[in-house]
Amino acid sequence: MAQVLFRKVDYPLSKLVEDIHVGEIALPDIQRPFVWSNAKVRDLFDSMYRGYPIGYLLFWENGLAGEYRKIGTNQKQKAPRLLVVDGQQRLTSLYAVMKGVPVRRKDQTADRIRIAFHPRTARFEVTNTAIERDPEWIPDISELWAGEISRGKFVQRFMARLRQARDVSEADEDRMIENIDQLYELKDYPLTALELSQSVDEDQVADIFVRINSQGKALNQADFILTLMSVFWDEGRTQLEEFCRAAQHPPAGNSPSPYNPLFQPFPDQLLRVSVALGFRRARLEYVYSLLRGKDLETKQFSEERRDRQFSILRDAQEYALDIQNWHDFLKVLVRSGYRHRSLISSQNAVLYSYAMYLIGKRDFGVDPYTLRETIARWFFMVSLTGRYTGSTESTMEEDLALLRGLRTPEEFVAALDREIDSVLTPDYWHITLPNELASASAQSPAMSAFFAALCLLDAPALYSQMKVTELLDPATKGKKSALERHHLFPRKYLEKIGVRERREINQVANFALIEWSDNITISDKPPAEYVPRIEARFSPEELRQMYTWHALPERWYEMDYHDFLQERRKLIAAVIRQGFERLKTPRA
Repeated sequence: MAQVLFRKVDYPLSKLVEDIHVGEIALPDIQRPFVWSNAKVRDLFDSMYRGYPIGYLLFWENGLAGEYRKIGTNQKQKAPRLLVVDGQQRLTSLYAVMKGVPVRRKDQTADRIRIAFHPRTARFEVTNTAIERDPEWIPDISELWAGEISRGKFVQRFMARLRQARDVSEADEDRMIENIDQLYELKDYPLTALELSQSVDEDQVADIFVRINSQGKALNQADFILTLMSVFWDEGRTQLEEFCRAAQHPPAGNSPSPYNPLFQPFPDQLLRVSVALGFRRARLEYVYSLLRGKDLETKQFSEERRDRQFSILRDAQEYALDIQNWHDFLKVLVRSGYRHRSLISSQNAVLYSYAMYLIGKRDFGVDPYTLRETIARWFFMVSLTGRYTGSTESTMEEDLALLRGLRTPEEFVAALDREIDSVLTPDYWHITLPNELASASAQSPAMSAFFAALCLLDAPALYSQMKVTELLDPATKGKKSALERHHLFPRKYLEKIGVRERREINQVANFALIEWSDNITISDKPPAEYVPRIEARFSPEELRQMYTWHALPERWYEMDYHDFLQERRKLIAAVIRQGFERLKTPRA
């Protein structure tokens, strides 16, 4: 028989609540903030009241059981002996209601869960204004356990209020008091926890979680690190979440804010940036073990080692969340031509490019101008090639390895440029990229790079005097986007001539950026019909330059569709390369 990695422990609910209160059991947001509706909390209490089981809990022993720390107040309390892996929503519900404390919602706001109880019918409900006014209801059952009066006085007060509203028979009173007593006794409701040994590693814990909880969100390494931050550096996790929340909405006033129209990160994403900067690691499993204070060779835990690693993370996160660093990096995205969020096909490309930017600035002291130009080239390359869309952590580990042994700013810049040149070879531009353009992906990295190149080349939109950069300005908002992707050979026209497969119709080479008003005018007309009318607005020289920028052969609208696609793919690749070459040109 295989070694059993857990033990079964039975708890009364009151013991669990108290252990959470003093810190014996850590109740962090391992599965994100509280997401249950109040109605689901109501149903949980109703099930318990009826004597139904509400499922197992899954805990994981912390490796430092004998350690102590202070939580919230000046009195010493126990450090978490157990981390909650499964059951966070249930335990949060039970703790919040029995202690009468607020929970943190998905939008990070604090909210009290108020559940009402009808003693005569033993019915639970989410409290509302009508219930608060109705003496038949206990509007907030939290007062039964977390209030300042005893159960006896609580019942007396309820009955006195009810008698003021109506006559109460002796039998009715007995039944209601009995039901309130049964509600109060939920503090002794039995719960069973499976406690995983501290010897179980995080990969096993994640596997166990998935196997016993098919409806839960699969845990990842970022979840585990955020858990440890909740336990040992809650201020740091709060700062991370507040930064990401502020990045979602424009500030009220002119106060500094991480908000921007290009990219709004989540906490687990920026965590990866801090980890890459602080530890030069992309694989979070190693960092998680280090943050637990675990020696990777001896497997022993050390409080001193853990504190040392958290200090590294603290310094890195402070640098990553610096508003000036953040906005200076966002200028890199604009410089690379990716000046609109619709062009960003890979969020990982943004995150890991930010990590490289911070490493170059903090650890190598690259001057701001050179750093911006270097990371702009790097971002263009990783975005175009989809570098971080497969084995993301492994790829970033390899990229971080490029920096080992380097000391000077010049060495940092040279290392990145060598890698860029090794990827964007002549064969890539002439063979690989045209082949990759034979796709119908709505988020094609090559299509985004083509549009970014048009920004770098300061090109106008097709058949327009307005520049692509002007029409992509995120400050310009309307019911319709000022600039739209348009099928050069409209879908319904292609269907009429026998081209019906979506993959053929939605080829990257069949799209162009045009103004919204032109898109409406063109509708589903064949190009041989709508193009000559539009061409009449421009001189031959304007058309020649425009067709060069937009990778269109002369009199393209008279070509066979498949011949057009093949020829345009080559031309698009050439335009992307031309745009990228602009990033090698010195620019103020």
